Amino acid sequence: MEPLTGVVLTAVGTVASGALSGAGGEVGRRTSERLYGLLRRGRAGGGAARSGAGPAGQPDPTLPVTESERTAAAELLLETARRSPEFAREVAAWARDAGRMAPRVVPAVAEDASRPQMLPPASAAFTDREDVRAWIEELLDGADAATDAPVVAALLGPGGIGKTAAAVHCAYRLRERFPDGVLFADLAGASAGTALRPSDVLARFLERLGVPAAGVPGDEARQRDLFRDCTAERRLLVVLDNAHDDAQVLPLLPASPGCLVLVTSRHRLDRLVGEYGARPRTVRPLGAEDSARLLRRLTGAAAAPDTAVRAVADASGGMPLALCTTGARLAVRQHLDWERAARQMSTAEPSDPVRSAQDVAYGELSAGSAALYRATAVWAWPTITVACAAHAADVPPDRARELLEELARAHLLEEVAEERYRFHDLTRAHARELAVAVDGPARTAAAVRRVASGCLRFAAAADFRVMPLRWRLGPAFRDLRVSADRDPADGRLALAELRAERENVAAAVAAAAHYGFDDLVWQLCEAMWALHLKLGFHAQWIDTHLLGVEAAQRSAAEFGDPRAVGRMLVQLAFGHMGAGRADDAEEALTRAEAADRACGHHRGRASAIEASGLLALRRWDWDRARRRFEEAADALKAIQEGDDGWQDVPRATALLEHHIGRAEARQRHFVAAVARLNDALARFRRLGDSYNEGRVYMSLGETHLEAGDADQARVCLDEAVRIMSEDGARLQFADAVETRAACHRLQGRTAQEAADLRTAAACYEDHGDLAGLDRVRERLAELDV
Repeated sequence: MEPLTGVVLTAVGTVASGALSGAGGEVGRRTSERLYGLLRRGRAGGGAARSGAGPAGQPDPTLPVTESERTAAAELLLETARRSPEFAREVAAWARDAGRMAPRVVPAVAEDASRPQMLPPASAAFTDREDVRAWIEELLDGADAATDAPVVAALLGPGGIGKTAAAVHCAYRLRERFPDGVLFADLAGASAGTALRPSDVLARFLERLGVPAAGVPGDEARQRDLFRDCTAERRLLVVLDNAHDDAQVLPLLPASPGCLVLVTSRHRLDRLVGEYGARPRTVRPLGAEDSARLLRRLTGAAAAPDTAVRAVADASGGMPLALCTTGARLAVRQHLDWERAARQMSTAEPSDPVRSAQDVAYGELSAGSAALYRATAVWAWPTITVACAAHAADVPPDRARELLEELARAHLLEEVAEERYRFHDLTRAHARELAVAVDGPARTAAAVRRVASGCLRFAAAADFRVMPLRWRLGPAFRDLRVSADRDPADGRLALAELRAERENVAAAVAAAAHYGFDDLVWQLCEAMWALHLKLGFHAQWIDTHLLGVEAAQRSAAEFGDPRAVGRMLVQLAFGHMGAGRADDAEEALTRAEAADRACGHHRGRASAIEASGLLALRRWDWDRARRRFEEAADALKAIQEGDDGWQDVPRATALLEHHIGRAEARQRHFVAAVARLNDALARFRRLGDSYNEGRVYMSLGETHLEAGDADQARVCLDEAVRIMSEDGARLQFADAVETRAACHRLQGRTAQEAADLRTAAACYEDHGDLAGLDRVRERLAELDV
């Protein structure tokens, strides 16, 4: 029993967290409901699996959310298992299935282990810093073999001194010593306002380490734990560039002593040094000879007079950013002589060499490039795409592409991916100051509004392609349509597009909120619904929707759409659910229901009540869930023809009937549940919604199975299999086939069970669902056929 103790406690935590967030899909839901059944039987002393009898006078179990509740739940399971061998076998089987819900950590030695290579391109003109590399190698070679901590080296110094280039250069030279890969993140820590949250970086790292997006936990603590699991026993090189403070860095430290962490920062990192043994090193300006060598490499001017090159180098103060900016000018302007460049640098004001180089480079830009330089710097966009630049400068995309290339040649922008650029933060600060001085508040605000509006048009169209049937608020969605003959893969492509632009869309929410464009703020949040619902990113979800709630409230007070307040609160509640914050979710839904009642928005109020019912369902409060769904159905009845949401009433009612049937089934009211589910089935059939028809057949099959009627369950599951196959919903098809295999198992139909399990295994393998694949392979091994 002792080996089972830690496994059960971990399994309870995994399942309880997944129940709130919806992680694991239908399999996760069933695993959660199995835990409910085990706990209920544990309270009754471990009776038969289908007895349904709970202990007299004791309430039914509730989802264990806190650590103490999870510990108590695990102890109840273990104590009951000690008294009942049959119960112990069921707990062990459940714990194995629950363990598969946890993101799979592929051992570093496995052939399919992910070995990320995230370093940005290195500079071909990099010069000097061999002392930095030698120092890092000395740290590695002298590391205490008995320590359990990674080697951490911190490169400190002012902006523009070349910390990033030195770290990247050293990482390329040292990466052969780290066969399990290289992780890199620009932490954007020039200021507290731009610094990335550790949660955002952890989500990115986990995915590159092979964790599926759906398997990334919603809260930072569990992300950190999983990151440490993923990095244990690995030899990784981790580069954390431009850190703002210790708090940003500490959650990103890997667990393995075989790792090297390179941190760059403008700020002292006292906790990292004092508590985690980081070794700091101040990066100094380049010497005169290395500065001259860098300039010659940048310009290709091997024959330039030494005195002239030295004069330009001296004027640059040994600052690599100033040297690169000046070198780029000399490289592209063949008729600019070195003496003149030196004079321009030495006479520019202020005396800061980086600023001097930027001033001179800006003064030589074409009018169009100068305008785009200013317009794109008004807000700290994570990356500047052609579309972003075109909106900011109010020029056509082809023209924006030309201007971006001109700025990159002048070393005022860096191309970090194909047609994706970013500023050094000192360069952005220079450009933004010019924007304020030259363009003024009205034009800078207009540039932000154009970019945010462009992001909204893109995100709204992509969201619509991902989930065309959901109801939406906002004029951005008014005229959207999908083609009847569109590619079945178009929804997945649209989701990938949203994911690629996720950080820029989130930045657009913050920028629009800062400038008071409240109508754009909440619509941008609305347009991110499909992204967050399907892929998570819960920290960002909560941050953006808190701004969305505030913007909707301000907008409603000034003749905006009052319905947006409830809508934002409902979406915020789902973000809280994903992060495991059930009480915060409930509070947001209560506010949403009140806001929609106050403005007479029946569709919104029904949505808030439905979400409250779903939360109750996830928390195993079946009776409250049923009552909430019935209240939501009553709210829909108040919608009259022509009212907002009128066209959505039939589908919304069908969904609620499905929810009610599921809640009644969990209460073991099987007759009532089957009647509800059949009503939902008929409604979806009239709507021509075959996908949801298939889902209801799945629920009917599960309900009949739970009631002990395997024959009727198989009839329903046959229909679910047929519909999901015809719809091309392959993962749902696999789930239906696997569930049908359970019917065959109960009826002793071994050959049919094995055939269904093999079909499910093939689907899971095709879609990379390793948990599903492991589960069905284990059962096939038990069958030995």
